[in-house]
Amino acid sequence: MKKIYLFLLFFLLNVIVSYAAVVDTLKIPSLAMNKTYKAAVVLPNAYAKSKTNFPVLYLLHGAYGHFSDWLSKTPNKSLIQNLSDQYNIIIVMPEGETFSFYLDSPVNKGSQFETYITQEVIQKIDASYRTIKDKKGRVITGLSMGGHGALSLATKHPDLFCAAGSMSGVADMSTMLNREPKDGILKLIEPVFGINPSPDLFSSNAVLGMVDKMKNNQLPLILDCGVDDFLIETNRELHRRLVYQKVPHDYTERPGAHTWEYWENALPYHVLFFDKILRGNQQSIVK
Repeated sequence: MKKIYLFLLFFLLNVIVSYAAVVDTLKIPSLAMNKTYKAAVVLPNAYAKSKTNFPVLYLLHGAYGHFSDWLSKTPNKSLIQNLSDQYNIIIVMPEGETFSFYLDSPVNKGSQFETYITQEVIQKIDASYRTIKDKKGRVITGLSMGGHGALSLATKHPDLFCAAGSMSGVADMSTMLNREPKDGILKLIEPVFGINPSPDLFSSNAVLGMVDKMKNNQLPLILDCGVDDFLIETNRELHRRLVYQKVPHDYTERPGAHTWEYWENALPYHVLFFDKILRGNQQSIVK
């Protein structure tokens, strides 16, 4: 009886393992910055069992973070793998450094993350995996600084993405100056914005000022923020501007703050939102 029990346990463990998503760590060089960064790539279990091309979700980390955050900091360490398997989607988590905001710095050639993501990361992923190499199979979202990055990149490059999202996004970067000691935060963002940056530099790069472009692009958007988050008011302002400009979007406020517990709860809603769009796009491609 003990042997049968051990055999069944071994069998079940193998079944569980065989249906688990695969996590790759890919080195992606940047000619723009003359550096090489890592990205985490989660492949759904179905990837190894078929020869089809898969849609891709680009998932951006927040400030103070790095590419592995979404795999290591969520309370449920299998969150990303489970979502990849559930929706048969490749999830790519690229490096964005601690305070790049996924912008091309006007003062530092070593911080060119808009170029890196849009011209180097996507191309490397498409060359390395069986992806849908078209905007119809590509979506992007992120948390905090990554929320800013996702909305900014998708708005500036509507030819690359078919939908975008933001979780607790930094809609206005000057908000940070009101939360932390000003000297400390200015020191952190100096490599991107330079010494004593003007308010115009923040406003010209803030997604709050991109609503007109969002309206023109007509990309589906999903935004959310916790009601106890220090960024809630700027997210509400972004929502109000989108409503005023009659830009269709999904906006939600939920209980929670600027925490991994909140983002773990928020991400599945984003993936569900994207899945509907991606499925519709794949049907149109087949037709």
